[in-house]
Amino acid sequence: MAKLVKITFQPMGKTVEVDLDTMPYKEHGLPASFLDVALNHGLHLEHACGGNCACTTCHVWVHQGQELLSEARDDELDRLDMAADLQLNSRLGCQAVIERPGEIVVEIPAWNRNYVSEGGESVMASPAVGGAGTTKKEE
Repeated sequence: MAKLVKITFQPMGKTVEVDLDTMPYKEHGLPASFLDVALNHGLHLEHACGGNCACTTCHVWVHQGQELLSEARDDELDRLDMAADLQLNSRLGCQAVIERPGEIVVEIPAWNRNYVSEGGESVMASPAVGGAGTTKKEE
């Protein structure tokens, strides 16, 4: 049975639908993590450590669907203690694994969206600000 998940990445409003059973693994973060989904769909989610839970650059806020995710492990919680703007709904994109079907809304904080490395482009780039690699909003 397919594990269909709809994930909306805010604030850009980009929604992707994935079947977690058939989505290929992109070798960064845990399989079926927010980072894995973002890379599979051409979305930039910063991950300076390569998705190894060694930094906090993939820090996200989960606004809907927290119950569909894996429990945060101790190493993730320890790392989150060092994250900027920590909230109750904070997770590391490389460690938060989507385990059940449903709908999720996740926000990439502004300080993370503007932190670009590894040759990636900010997901906030838009024609209005002259950014290349623009991510279109879903209609």
